[in-house]
Amino acid sequence: MTDAEELRKRYGAGYRWRVLVAVMVGMMAAIISSTIVNVAVPDISRAFEVGQDRAQWVATGFMVPMTLAMSLTPSLLQRFGLRGTYIGAVTVLLAGGVAGGFSPGFEFMIGARALQGLAAGALQPIPSIVILRAFAPDEQGRAMGFFGFGVVLAPALGPTLGGLLVQAFGWRAIFFFVVPFGLAALALAHRYLPRQSAFIEPGRRFDWPGLALLTVATLLLLNGVVGLHAPSKAPALAALAAAVPCVALFSWWELRREDPLLRVKLMRYRQFSTGAVVAFGYGMGLFGSTYLLPVFLQIALGYTPTAAGLALLPAGLVLAATIPIAGRLADRVLPARLVTAGIVVLALSLAAMAAVRPATAYLVIVVLIVAGRIGLGLIMPSLTIGAVRGLPLPDLPQAASMASYFRQLGGAIGVGLAGTLLEWRLQANASEPLAAFSETFLVLAAVLASTALAARQMRPAA
Repeated sequence: MTDAEELRKRYGAGYRWRVLVAVMVGMMAAIISSTIVNVAVPDISRAFEVGQDRAQWVATGFMVPMTLAMSLTPSLLQRFGLRGTYIGAVTVLLAGGVAGGFSPGFEFMIGARALQGLAAGALQPIPSIVILRAFAPDEQGRAMGFFGFGVVLAPALGPTLGGLLVQAFGWRAIFFFVVPFGLAALALAHRYLPRQSAFIEPGRRFDWPGLALLTVATLLLLNGVVGLHAPSKAPALAALAAAVPCVALFSWWELRREDPLLRVKLMRYRQFSTGAVVAFGYGMGLFGSTYLLPVFLQIALGYTPTAAGLALLPAGLVLAATIPIAGRLADRVLPARLVTAGIVVLALSLAAMAAVRPATAYLVIVVLIVAGRIGLGLIMPSLTIGAVRGLPLPDLPQAASMASYFRQLGGAIGVGLAGTLLEWRLQANASEPLAAFSETFLVLAAVLASTALAARQMRPAA
């Protein structure tokens, strides 16, 4: 009897929920690492005397390696299994957090953020893979809702606690906030995750050329977006132009391999290819706005870190309450409809934020942020399910990883675009910084609105 069978026998029918809780706590640690630092961006910017075009690397420096690492998860699972991959990634995440807290300079801190991003990227697809493999189709929405509730609850509290930590102890304290979550994740993994799993295939070859091509293409794309802020646009445009053949070469290489890094052939399924487009645009709007909101509240409206964090708290709690409801709906309603509705609500809330002024009541701002998070709650449980439902079972790990990759790639570009556009408009509107934020919010809202058109088509072919 394998240790997985022994664990199922010991814990009974509810064992799959224990496994989900174990991987959920690790994702909580990863998402906290991703989002809690945003509330400290103004303080970090002042401490290291950098502008918004460089300060946005606090977020982008996490998301770029996170995006790349997502493509590695299927190969890591095949080589090391669920337990080995998960424990290794959480350990690296903790190491990055501690290193970030002791950073002697800005570049060192970005390196620590990159280390955390690599770990978070490897962790990101794991819960979706567990849900899609361990739960029946009529339970997957509920499982996604449960997972989403837990994952959102911690970062819902994170900005508030992060604001308190920044104001009381300085920005370094927020890096250590991940430590208790990481230690809890390691304890649960040792207790509930099997040492051997069906993921392990000892003879599998790793796709090093594919990883190299994907890394080059991604870095060219992201550096091109960030570089658009520079006085000379030629290097940025050259990077963006060079990314195109790299993407084409990567796609050609992956299509001819039997064990690809990313299974590009999955794009022939209409619901998956459409879901990838939606995930990309949704990531741009989501992560761009997540970066922008706390910076806007502090720089444009003059809020303290604590007040900015408290403004985000009700939205996080509402999001945590919305996701389980949306998860149950995803088992009964076509996911494309829920995703479309959520994107529209989120886009409208960002457009409304463009009209906020210093005289706007604090409560009104909180309500606008809450409305956006209700839209986000409708999207989260449905997007992955809608994109991968109906695909062959062996393709699910790759499909979940690719969906996460497109979302995070969009997110990294969204953060880079938001930071670059904001710095550009701040320089153009030096006497009216509020106008720069309004224009940036409107751009993100427009990106999301265009994504809603694609979301309506996210359904399996008849």
